[in-house]
Amino acid sequence: MTEKVCIVTGGSSGIGLAIVQRFLEANYLVYNLDMSPSSVGEFKACDISNVDQVNDIIKAIAQEHTIDALVSNAGIHFSATIEDTTEQDLEKVFNINVKGAYGAIKAVLPNMKASKQGSIVLMASDQALVGKRNSFAYNLSKSALASMAKTTALDYAAYNIRANAVCPGTIETPLYHKAIDNYCLTSGAEKAQVHLEEEAQQPIGRLGQPEEVAELVFFLCTYKASFITGSLQVIDGGYTAQ
Repeated sequence: MTEKVCIVTGGSSGIGLAIVQRFLEANYLVYNLDMSPSSVGEFKACDISNVDQVNDIIKAIAQEHTIDALVSNAGIHFSATIEDTTEQDLEKVFNINVKGAYGAIKAVLPNMKASKQGSIVLMASDQALVGKRNSFAYNLSKSALASMAKTTALDYAAYNIRANAVCPGTIETPLYHKAIDNYCLTSGAEKAQVHLEEEAQQPIGRLGQPEEVAELVFFLCTYKASFITGSLQVIDGGYTAQ
């Protein structure tokens, strides 16, 4: 059998790292496009916000392999209201969270169209379904990714290319801890107490783990999910069901 190939953006830590590890467990050849070096998978140093750079790296991979899956996971978090969001802040969030996904998807499509197969998973958020306070730019970017999954699914269904968005709730990652640390720094709150409060907000009573999100992403890229496309797959411990 030909080795299956998956490209993951932002695969050096958190959810992205768990995704890379899950595909490796299934004997995929996994390329990780990230700025932060990693010894897990085939690392490619890449500024995800640079569309030309993303295109060049993926084009080189496509010349050697059939690309079975793309997981557009790279993203940054930003907390602010619209009044406190500068134009530069907005551009930074969109350049990585939205334009990064745009560049990666556009780059893999010729390869997937040629092989008439492929699965694309975008890492959206529960904020693609609900609003949250102090999250103007981030919420906006994640809603854009949900839209991107739907339109890509419709435009390329004829090529047997599927596109879905995974919408995690609060997942315990380095990004989560960084956000909590920043909040505690500005508010004076105790991190342990904030963490307990975050857990209490989840109907299931705890935070999600990166490996749980990775399992859902992997499933969406297998033949078992062959009738799932254009969907928003929520994994949030029941938060958006409230």
